[in-house]
Amino acid sequence: MTISPLALPFPELPAVAGVRIGIATAGYKAWTRADVLLVELARGTSVAGVTTRSRCPSPEVELCRARLSGGRARALVVNAGNSNAFTGEAGRAAALAQGAEVARLLGCGEGEVFQASTGVIGVPLPAEKALAGARAAHGALGEADMAAATAAIGTTDTFAKAAVSYAMIGGERTALVGIIKGSGMIAPDMATMLGFIFTDAAVAPELLQDMLAAANKQSFSCITVDGDTSTSDTVLAFATGSGGGAALSGWDSPGAQAFSAALGDLCGQLARLVVRDGEGSSKLIEVRVAGAVDEASAHKVAMSIANSPLVKTAIAGGDANWGRVVMAVGKAGEPAERDLLAIRFGEVLVAADGAAVPGYDEAPVAAHLAGDEVLISVDLGLGQGQAKVWTCDLTHGYISINADYRS
Repeated sequence: MTISPLALPFPELPAVAGVRIGIATAGYKAWTRADVLLVELARGTSVAGVTTRSRCPSPEVELCRARLSGGRARALVVNAGNSNAFTGEAGRAAALAQGAEVARLLGCGEGEVFQASTGVIGVPLPAEKALAGARAAHGALGEADMAAATAAIGTTDTFAKAAVSYAMIGGERTALVGIIKGSGMIAPDMATMLGFIFTDAAVAPELLQDMLAAANKQSFSCITVDGDTSTSDTVLAFATGSGGGAALSGWDSPGAQAFSAALGDLCGQLARLVVRDGEGSSKLIEVRVAGAVDEASAHKVAMSIANSPLVKTAIAGGDANWGRVVMAVGKAGEPAERDLLAIRFGEVLVAADGAAVPGYDEAPVAAHLAGDEVLISVDLGLGQGQAKVWTCDLTHGYISINADYRS
């Protein structure tokens, strides 16, 4: 597998108190790599989450939704290579059995076990492999680190993706560590992949949920690779409370704002890593929209640009075809006035007042598009609404990966 040209090195991650990791090989596909992750969490760990809005979710997503209301977690189990989505009662039974087995092994309630699966849709999770994998990962608890955990949850990912952020709480520096997988079937309708965040801070479940929802709105819901929303998307945040610091019970708790900012920063880092590993991608594209009637309208226009195959292929070819951006703005269904529209590639204004900028020099634009990070800016000239989203270009590599995905 060729590593994405946009890949970033795996960061140095601090250990998180109250977290033990085990990995194992269940053999969901014809490989020898680890494909089961089990994370044991300290008693009393708070949990928050966001899941796909797909109307065809996996049983694991449904179980997460139901269990989030309890606010507490003792375990996370992840299967890679099989999404267990659209698998009927057989898939649900397998998910329930694996969760029950993890609960038995750890001596906790089934409602404290959170599950996720990723891979091919339509193939029931093989129950015996799932149970054997969970048992093997339990036997290996404490032997793996976050790097091994990240590798175990990957599918078409070309590099392991993780990030860290820090917050000052009560005079103590607290780490937030996140791992993520995702490369294709990436479009925001909550989150767009499997992502897991760990901290030893003590955070009330309701507050953690509010903070994660806010962070998601500016990160995971602002990325797209191909416009397709997965059946399995799940992002979970776990706060073990094992660090010994001051507890965050509400927004007025000292350090709550700092923690929220750090969580937002972490989610932003993780989201952009997914785009950097977009299937077949060669360029990271940031789309900025300003001057919309409101923030929601700006977001819709930005996503229309970011999801346009014509825009994405133009960027792949280094073509400064601003007409395709005009097209994407016009089709978004949001308020726009042709003669107020302004478009920039990088810092260069290329179109304004309903026409191309007279005599603009395309050379600096071509140089900008030749780089591996591209900026497209649009000003609608109508109001104060702004949005920022990230996507990648569309190359032959995307077709090759997805044409051969099940083989």
